[in-house]
Amino acid sequence: MPKREEMPYRDCVGIAVFNAQGLVFVGRRMPDGSADRTEVDAPWQMPQGGIDKGEAPIEAAWRELFEETSIRTAELVAEAPEWIYYDLPDEALGIALKGKYRGQRQRWFAFRFTGNDSEINVSAPGGGAHPAEFDKWRWEKLETLPDLIVPFKRDAYLQVVEAFRDVPAGGRG
Repeated sequence: MPKREEMPYRDCVGIAVFNAQGLVFVGRRMPDGSADRTEVDAPWQMPQGGIDKGEAPIEAAWRELFEETSIRTAELVAEAPEWIYYDLPDEALGIALKGKYRGQRQRWFAFRFTGNDSEINVSAPGGGAHPAEFDKWRWEKLETLPDLIVPFKRDAYLQVVEAFRDVPAGGRG
C-alpha cells in the first residue's frame, strides 16, 4: 500500500440543506453490518458524494442531493470559500474510499429547502432509482453537527459550520 502522503484526495461535494427554521438536514448512515455498531452510535452526516469526471462541483452537489434525499425543491444560497479536507484514520487507509485515497477534498454548498418535508425520501431516493445511503433523517441545528459526525470528519464539519454560520434563513439566529 502506498504511503498516506503519496495518496491523493478524492474530490467531493458536501451539501448543507437549510429549512425555513434555519435547521440543517442530517441523515443517519445505513448500517454497515458492524456487530459493534448500535442505533445509538450510528453516524449522522449531511449529504455528500464524489464529483464525476467532467462534472462541475455545483452540478455534483445538485446530483448528490437528489440521489441521497430526493430533494429537488431548493435554491443555492452559499458556497464555502475554499476546499475543506479530511484524512481517513489509519485503520481505514487502504480500505475506505476504494482504498485509493487518503481522504477527501470537499467543496461545500448551502441550499435552502423550499419544498415540503414529504418530498424527502431517504429510503428510496429518486423514486428508488438510487441506493439508500441513510436509514433516517431529521432537521438539526448547524452548530451541533460536529458532535454527530464520525470523529475523523469533525474538524471538516467545524469548518462547514464556520463557512455557513451566517447563511440567512427564516427564523435562523
